[in-house]
Amino acid sequence: MKLAVFEWKGAHHVGVVSDKEGTVTRLDMPSDMITEAGVTSLIGRTMPASKEVLALSDVNLLAPVPRPRRNIFCVGKNYFDHAHEFASSGFDSSAAKGAIPEAPIIFSKVPECVVRGGDPIRIDTSVSNAIDYEAELAVIIGKGGRNITKEDAMSHVWGYTIVNDITARDLQGKHSQWLIGKSQDSFCPMGPWAVTADDVDLADTTVKCWVNDEIRQDSNTKLLIFDVPTIIAALSNGLTLQPGDVIATGTPAGVGIGFKPPKYLAAGDVVRVEISGIGTLENPVEAY
Repeated sequence: MKLAVFEWKGAHHVGVVSDKEGTVTRLDMPSDMITEAGVTSLIGRTMPASKEVLALSDVNLLAPVPRPRRNIFCVGKNYFDHAHEFASSGFDSSAAKGAIPEAPIIFSKVPECVVRGGDPIRIDTSVSNAIDYEAELAVIIGKGGRNITKEDAMSHVWGYTIVNDITARDLQGKHSQWLIGKSQDSFCPMGPWAVTADDVDLADTTVKCWVNDEIRQDSNTKLLIFDVPTIIAALSNGLTLQPGDVIATGTPAGVGIGFKPPKYLAAGDVVRVEISGIGTLENPVEAY
């Protein structure tokens, strides 16, 4: 099931999407429950009654989790090909330990950097001119827990969405930690909606990214170094995951820093991320 958060008649709503029909069926929910939590306001609830069927063209889609309740968890160097390209880039503070990590590398992005599809990725040229894209599958946790085992991990997954983990590479290198370079305003496009876990096959989910119609990334989640159960088990090791937590699972090869010379984003570019079973997330790039 695809579930979207959208603006309609001056309020926020959650609805069930039929992208083939180009419609969204509004669910009967108070708008004040939706504003921050988005689709995660449905976690643990009986599915609300259906209301109007609306054309997607008549509503304004928001990010499925407009403001996550806490930082987005992210996994670095989690595809074999990207681990090698990043280790050779000069921006990898963990490269001395080898290209392939022995355990998941975890960092985070602040909730305020989330934007919806269609919103601009904003480049502040006084801060950075080395802005990169990273197409990623994101997991939405439905059942919290601590010290979750790999065998039980998938029962804690509510659904999935798309995240573009935009990164200021020069800030990433300068600070030797990734939060500042990953958390600039507008650096987490998310959407276009969320898909419940039963509708996504992680054994064969394609992850693709285009910049101005040039395909840059073309991979599959079956090529992850650490799969979703392993990520959840590692994250919850002494740290209690909570319903509504968002986990970005890493990006494949083809990011801008991997080219010689690098192909960074510039004003006027358009970045499009497509993940099979979910949909397409597209954002323009603007300077300010």
